[in-house]
Amino acid sequence: MLEAVRRAGVGHVVLASSSSVYGASPELPKHEGLRTAPLSPYAVSTLATEAYAVAYAHCYGLAVVPAFVDAALAGWPVPLHGDGSQTRDFTFVGSVTDVLVRAVTDRVSSPEPVNLAFGSRTSLRELLALLEQVLGRPVAVQQHPLREGDVPHSQADSTRLRTLFGDLQPVPLEDGVRATVEWFEHELEPAQA
Repeated sequence: MLEAVRRAGVGHVVLASSSSVYGASPELPKHEGLRTAPLSPYAVSTLATEAYAVAYAHCYGLAVVPAFVDAALAGWPVPLHGDGSQTRDFTFVGSVTDVLVRAVTDRVSSPEPVNLAFGSRTSLRELLALLEQVLGRPVAVQQHPLREGDVPHSQADSTRLRTLFGDLQPVPLEDGVRATVEWFEHELEPAQA
C-alpha cells in the first residue's frame, strides 16, 4: 500500500497501530518514546508496519499514523483471559475515526508515531460490569488462561496526540459501549428476522 501511495503521489498516509508494540513494560502511561518490545506475532507485525510507514515517510516524504459485545448478544459466555484485572486504555472507534479523518482532511502529520488513545485505564472486569449495565442483565463469563504475550496493563500518554489535535473530546467509555451494543443489535436484526 505504501508503495502504491508513493507511486500515485498522494503524499499522505494515516496508520493505526497498537499499544501491543510496547510489550510488557510496566510504565504507565505508555508514551511514544517508550522502548518497543513486542511479545506476540501480532505485536511484531504491528511494529513492522509502523517501521515501514516511518521509513517511507523519511525516504519519500510521506506523512505517517469488538469480542465481548458479540458474545454477550449472541448468548454465549464472554471469553475472559486471565483474572480480568488487566487494564486497557479503551478508545471508541468513533473517536479513532474522527482523528484519522481530521489527520487526512486537515493534513495533520507527525514524523513520529502518535498514540491514539486518551490516557484512561479500565480493567476487563470493569468493562464487563459496564456491559452488564448497558444490557440491563448479567453476562456469563468463560474463564481462560492468560494468553501468551498478553500485557497486564496498558495506558497511553496522549500528550503528542493532544498537541496535534488540541480540541479532542473522546467519546466516554459508557457511551462507546452503548453505541457498540446498538450497532451489533442492528446488525443482528436481519439474521434474526
